[in-house]
Amino acid sequence: MKKNYVYADNAATTPMSEAAVKAMLPWLTEEFGNPSSMYSLAAKPQTALATAREAVAAVIGADPAEIFFTSGGTESDNWALRGAAYGAEKKGRHIITSAIEHHAVLEPLEQLEREGFELTVLKPDAFGRIDPEAVRAAIRPDTCLCSIMTANNEVGTIQPIAEIGAICREFGVTFHTDAVQAMGHIPVDVEDMQVDLLSASAHKFNGPKGVGFLYVRRGTRLKNLIHGGGQEKRRRSGTENVGGIMAMATALTEAVANMREEYIRLSAMRDRLIAGVLQMPETVLTGHPTERLPGIASFSIRYIEGESIILSLDIAGIAASSGSACSTASLDPSHVLTSMGLSHEEAHGSLRLSLGRYNTEEDVDRILQALPPIVEKLRAMSPVWKSKK
Repeated sequence: MKKNYVYADNAATTPMSEAAVKAMLPWLTEEFGNPSSMYSLAAKPQTALATAREAVAAVIGADPAEIFFTSGGTESDNWALRGAAYGAEKKGRHIITSAIEHHAVLEPLEQLEREGFELTVLKPDAFGRIDPEAVRAAIRPDTCLCSIMTANNEVGTIQPIAEIGAICREFGVTFHTDAVQAMGHIPVDVEDMQVDLLSASAHKFNGPKGVGFLYVRRGTRLKNLIHGGGQEKRRRSGTENVGGIMAMATALTEAVANMREEYIRLSAMRDRLIAGVLQMPETVLTGHPTERLPGIASFSIRYIEGESIILSLDIAGIAASSGSACSTASLDPSHVLTSMGLSHEEAHGSLRLSLGRYNTEEDVDRILQALPPIVEKLRAMSPVWKSKK
């Protein structure tokens, strides 16, 4: 990272912790054996995978046999959705989701719709929350699957997953949650949440990119997504990324051990950031004011483009985002913000500042010093702003 550079885009990715790096390295060098092999060089990698599976399971209140390692959140989401939809299609072909899901959920579901499944997409309220009773009302006798994210990646709103899970269980509907943003930052317990499938990705909690996991409740019907060598108990083929998996387990264990302290620290910095940014005129907070992830502060800064703010902040030595990092190639306004009721113009002025483990109070000071003059300068060039004054 550049010297004196403020990184405030932890919702996009996080730097690996020292402990995670240390846990990863031996499996890339002296302990490089393929865990599927029969010779002695494979013994330690085999044991390592079992240890990592136990560690991940312990964090979310699962059985180790219910944890399957993947290449990340996108694969986990795709496997959960396609696997569960076809695994439960004898019950029906109706699926429920929300309009604020990550594209890794929405696009597989749109593909399933093209394949003959029927999709009900629930709209959130103005704070980005899904009403559990809306889920209840949407369930039909042929509903086979429901997928609602644990917390939103753009605005940070936390969903009432336990209530939604209880409703899905009442009606025998398989329930998946994308917990990619939540994992390691708020408590995640699969029994309390009453979920059948849960996706996670290591690089969101100071682990490496390219590794994640899918929790599959015992007894859940799930078709395989990747076929080949029969790894992961013949459920997910492909040689396991032992180093990445060990780093992920280490990072997750570390994050959960420090979660309470970090939650308090990050929430305080987030709230100070929110208070400072909202002092600028025509600026509104997006997402729920209290039921939000500890590190995410998101705004609509009216009458200027979010991309211009991001580029100007970068010149000032600050990394931020105008929404999901997976959507930066698109010129369309955020589907999350428009589904919450913001106009296209308001959505185009989005700014997401996401704090993480290595951010400090001095970083917040830097952001609050740099942002107001940037906004003032950009608005001075905006004919829309001039017409409003």
